Parts: sequence; structure tokens; C-alpha cells
Amino acid sequence: MLERLETEIFLALAEELHFGRTAERLRITTGRVSQVIKKLERRTGGALFERTSRSVRLTPVGRQLADDLAPMVAGMEEALQRAADAHRGVTGGLRVAFLGEGTAPVLLRAVALFGERHPDCRVDVREVQLATSRSSLLDGSVDVLIASYPFDGMARGPVLLAENRVLAVAAGHPLAGAESVSLEVLADHPVVQYPAVTSAGFKQDRTPDRTPSGRPVTSGPVGGTFSEMLTLVAMGRGVLPVGEHSRRYYPRPDVAYVPIRDAPPIERGPVWLESNTTARVRAFVQAAADAAGAPAG
Repeated sequence: MLERLETEIFLALAEELHFGRTAERLRITTGRVSQVIKKLERRTGGALFERTSRSVRLTPVGRQLADDLAPMVAGMEEALQRAADAHRGVTGGLRVAFLGEGTAPVLLRAVALFGERHPDCRVDVREVQLATSRSSLLDGSVDVLIASYPFDGMARGPVLLAENRVLAVAAGHPLAGAESVSLEVLADHPVVQYPAVTSAGFKQDRTPDRTPSGRPVTSGPVGGTFSEMLTLVAMGRGVLPVGEHSRRYYPRPDVAYVPIRDAPPIERGPVWLESNTTARVRAFVQAAADAAGAPAG
């Protein structure tokens, strides 16, 4: 069985591909790094690294070993973190955020219930924009975000809010007075697009490139924020499928919201970085589910 230090040295060298940097990173000697790698190579029966005077490279067997060990080590670290969290209880601080005015009330109800249950954990609330929603989770400035599904690449909790879809059109648009429209009308008008930082799954859900029958949809201009996207709609540059709560939170005399009769509802809930699944995050997601009357999942 591999010792913890042996695993750490091997994986560090697999990343650094330099004995000196590996030794410096782990605060050991280069001789110790070399000794451990030679020991591992004796156990596996062959070279794990190709060494020259100028470079260090993983052999195919070394790459396979690194790929096999990395998730196991990550799992061990997460298990240790969960045990530490359990001993400490839900304390410290938690940074939660909302994306869009419509999610703020849901978030605040969750914060209130979480605060009652865990008074020793401080909660900071902030708003993020489309352009910073993903980066705020990746850089750790936000622990949990209430956002729309799908949110590619993140862990997600239960659905806290579901709303019907409507089509945002300019007030003077031919569709503005319609009782309702079908998703098929997207093939007849340019569709305003979300910024590049939003995920592919989200874009396909909100602004698909084809209608349900397969007709192609023309991409309109890209907006940097939701308000900017609505301004493009008001200017007649395109139409935009949105949630019906936009009527309440983004009322504009130059934009009309027309129900889409054959579209599934938009679902929203908590998302977070999988590697940041702490006791605080789990407790907050549970509080959010309870506050919304949703199963925790």
C-alpha cells in the first residue's frame, strides 16, 4: 500500500515535471524525491518518468498511475474535510449570491432559515452578474449561488423556483399583442444571445439554435448583462425567451412579454463548486430546500 508521502511526491512530480520544484513545493530534498520515485518504480516494475539532462516526462505507465491516483487522493482529502467540518459544526462564514432580481427573495428566505439553525455561521449576501457568475464560484469569492439550471460543470441542489417562459419583444413588434406564441417563432426572428461566459448547456436551454421541429434559429447580437439584452430587444435587434418573473422585476414600457405556450418552465436553485462541498454548503442547501418546501435531493 502506498504511503501518503509517496503518493504526494509522485503526484507533485507528475504535475511539476521537475525534481527541484517538486522538492521545494513539498519542502523536502531532491534526494528524497528521487529516492521515493525509484522505490515506486521498483514496485511497479518499470520507469514512471523519462529523465534527461533537460527534461522530465511521464511514461505512459506513469501517466496512467497519475490518472488513477489523483481522484482517489482528492476523495481522501474531501473525506478528511467532511470529518473536520463535522467536528467543528457549522461555524465560520458562508458567502452566498443571487443572479437576477427574481432569485433574491428565494435566497433571503434560505438565509433567514439557515441563520436560525446555525447562528454561529456568518452569511454574506451579494449579487453577481452574468459575466462573473461562474468565475465567482471558481475563485472562491462565492460559496453558493442561486441561479438558473442548467449550470454546466457545477454541483446543483433542488429546484427552488420554477416559472413559465415568455418571449421578450419590442413594444412595437408584430408579436407584442399576441395572446401567446410557440417556440417555433424563434425561427422567424433573430434571438438575442447571452454573453460568451455563460455555459453551452444554459445557452441551448434558453436560446436554442433550432426550434423543436428542427428549424434553424438566427443568432442576434450578444448582450453583456440581462438589462443590456433587454435593451437590444427594445431596439428591435431581436427577441429573447425569458422567465415570466421578468414582467415584475424588469418592467419596461419599450418591452412586451408574450407567454410561450409550449416551452418547459425555467428552473432555478443552488449551484456550487463540487470540490467546495463543505458542511456549511450542505447545511445551506438543506435550509434553502426547506424554506422553499422542496425535497433536498
